[in-house]
Amino acid sequence: MEFALIAVPLFMAALAALVQSNRIRPWLLPVAAVAHACLTATSLIHPELASGSAWLKLDALGRVVLPMVSLLFLFCSFYAVGVLHYRRNQANRVFCVCLISFLSVMSLVSLSQHLGLLWVAIETTTLITAPLIYFNGTPQSIEATWKYLLIGSVGIALALLGTFFLAYASLHQGIEPSLVIDDLLRNAPQLSKPWLHAAFVLLLVGYGTKMGLAPMHTWKPDVYGEAPGVVGAIFAGGVTSCAFLALLRVYHICDAAGEGVYISRLLLLIGVLSMVVAGLFMVGQRDFKRMLAYSSVEHMGILAIGLSIGGPALFGTLLHVITNGLTKGVLFLSAGNIHRAYGSKSIDQVHGALRRLPYSGALFLAGFLAITGSPPFGPFISEFSILNGAFDAGRFATGGVFLLLLLVVFIGMGATVLPVVQGRTPAPSHGTPYREGMLTVMPVFFLMALVLMLGLYLPTQLISLLNDAVLSLKVMP
Repeated sequence: MEFALIAVPLFMAALAALVQSNRIRPWLLPVAAVAHACLTATSLIHPELASGSAWLKLDALGRVVLPMVSLLFLFCSFYAVGVLHYRRNQANRVFCVCLISFLSVMSLVSLSQHLGLLWVAIETTTLITAPLIYFNGTPQSIEATWKYLLIGSVGIALALLGTFFLAYASLHQGIEPSLVIDDLLRNAPQLSKPWLHAAFVLLLVGYGTKMGLAPMHTWKPDVYGEAPGVVGAIFAGGVTSCAFLALLRVYHICDAAGEGVYISRLLLLIGVLSMVVAGLFMVGQRDFKRMLAYSSVEHMGILAIGLSIGGPALFGTLLHVITNGLTKGVLFLSAGNIHRAYGSKSIDQVHGALRRLPYSGALFLAGFLAITGSPPFGPFISEFSILNGAFDAGRFATGGVFLLLLLVVFIGMGATVLPVVQGRTPAPSHGTPYREGMLTVMPVFFLMALVLMLGLYLPTQLISLLNDAVLSLKVMP
C-alpha cells in the first residue's frame, strides 16, 4: 500500500509527460488526485494492508498529515483544470508533471521512517516545486524562484548537517548509529546531549526554513505573491505541513531523550518571533497575496508555540495542521480568482470583489474570518485548544502573548481584506475576460464547507486519529 501511494502519482506524472494535448493533459491532475485519495482512504480504513517496513510506514503522525494533503490536492486538482482552461494557449506539460509528482513526494514525506530518506523527500519537494513558481513567466516569478531555491537549499543543507549530528550523537556514546526513527527513539536516553542539542538547532533551522518560520521566512512573500493561486495553496497547506511533520519527528526523538525543556524554549522563541514578524508586516500590507504569505508565517509560528507547550496543547496543534491547511486552500484559490479578474494584487486597484466576483469574494472574506480564528470555523477550535493547553500547563504568559498577537494579526489582515471585498468595482476590471466558473468556484466552496464543519463538529474518526498521534508522541518504545 505504501508503495502504491508513491508509485501511482509518479505513473500519472509520466503519463502527463507523454500526453500531447494541452487541453486533455490537465484532466490527469484530478484523475491522479482521486486515485491517491482512494488509496489514502483505504490505508486508513484497512491498516492491515500496509507492509509496515522499517523505512516506509504510515504511522500515527503520518495518518494525520497524509489525508489532509491528499484532500487538499484533490480540490486543488479540479481547480487547476479550470485555471488552465483560461491559459489554454500556454504550455502546461511541466506544470502538470511537477504538480502530480509533488503529490508522490508529499506521500513519501508522510511515510518516511528514516531521517535520511525524509531529508531526501523534503529536498525533492524543493526541486519539483521550483518550476511551478515560474509558471507565469514574469521577471518577478523568476526572481521568486531563484530566491526559493537559494534559501531553501541553504536550509535543507543545514537540516542534512543536523541529521549527521543526530547520527553522531549515537556514535559518540558507543551506540551503533542509525537514522531509523524507531531505533533513535529506543536509544534516545543514551544519546550524547551536546550533539543532540546541536542537531536539534540545525534541524529546527533547516526544516523551519521549509515551514517559513521567522527569520527564515524571507522566500515566502515573493513565492506566494508570484506563484499561481493553486501553487500557493499547495505550498501553504502541503509543503509547510510536510516540513512540520519532519520537525515533529525530531521533536519526538529529543523529547524521548529527556530534552523537552530545552527544545520547548527554542520552539517558543521562534514561534513567538514568527507571529510578531507576521503581525508587523501585515499591518499596512498593500498586496493581498503577500499578506497571505505572512499569514502562513503566523500559522507556522502557532504550530511551533503549540509544540513548545507540549502535552495539553498537542491535540490542538495537530488539529491546526489540518484546519490551517484547508483554510489556506480557500484563501489562495479565491485570491487567485480575484487576481485574474482584476489583473492586480494591490488593494489600490482591487475593490468590490463581492460585486465583481460574488462567490470568490464571499469565500475570500469567509476564509479571512476562518484563518484569524473567528468562530464557528475550524481554526477557532484548534487555536482555542492550543490556548486552553497553555493555560492547563500553567503557561499563562504564553497564552496572553498568543492572544495579543492573534489580535494584531486580525487587525492587520482585516485592513487588507476588507478593502478588497468591499466598495465599488473599478471600471478597468470589467474589461478582463475572467468570469467565475464551476471548476474555479466549487472546489473552494467545498473546502470552505469542510473548514466550517470542523468548527461545528469533529468526526469521531478524526478525533481518534488525532488522539492516536498525540499518544504516539507521549509513549516511548
